[in-house]
Amino acid sequence: EGKVTVDGENLPAGDLGLSLKYRNHSVTDIIRQGLPVSLTLGGMAFLFALGFGVPLGFYTAVRRGQAGDWIGSVIALLFICIPGFVIGPVLILIFALKAGWFPVGLWGTPQHGVLPMIALGLYFGGRVARITREGMSQALQSEFVRTARAKGVGEMGVLVRHAFPIAVMPVVSYSGPMLADLLTGSFIVENIFQIPGIGVFMVNSSLGRDYTMVVGLVLLYAVMLLVLNLLVDLTYSLLDPRVRYE
Repeated sequence: EGKVTVDGENLPAGDLGLSLKYRNHSVTDIIRQGLPVSLTLGGMAFLFALGFGVPLGFYTAVRRGQAGDWIGSVIALLFICIPGFVIGPVLILIFALKAGWFPVGLWGTPQHGVLPMIALGLYFGGRVARITREGMSQALQSEFVRTARAKGVGEMGVLVRHAFPIAVMPVVSYSGPMLADLLTGSFIVENIFQIPGIGVFMVNSSLGRDYTMVVGLVLLYAVMLLVLNLLVDLTYSLLDPRVRYE
């Protein structure tokens, strides 16, 4: 009848067993087909979150206490409070059905990835904006920034060369868990836009009691989380000279 459980002896070789729902396919084959799509979507959303959140957090910190700070903070908080399963249908209604600028769903061309990328990345962009704002605000109040200003360094030089490298460190620390969350949190977005990633299989396997598929995907995400956090720690040591690993 075939193997329907995860064999611990073959697990190091990448053998996760046969799917209980997709009888003619192994869990490894299904992951191999869907993982590149999920990685692509997660990577796009990751870059979008950084590209949106870091400049917004930088701007609000520089404009602290002014109208730009309040507006930017409200925008970031709004995106944090609105989940992807709400933003996704709204984006489809406005930009796909009404305007016709992007496809409604599926996966094939770069245009297919724009709306899912925004729906998945806005929440994390808001989080990155708040983290950047807090880090930048603390950096601007530090003594080395006051020293740089006292030496006559221009304001832009103080912001970019002195304050920003320290302010971005919390964002670097958050990048590993964020990327893992983007990959694991893409289930709903992939289902809304009917994207053939592993998120669809995760949802269907959970509902269909495909235990081998669920176990295989959980193991995959656990390994990815460990690897990403390790990479973040190594990157942190390269960016911050005060951190050294023996």
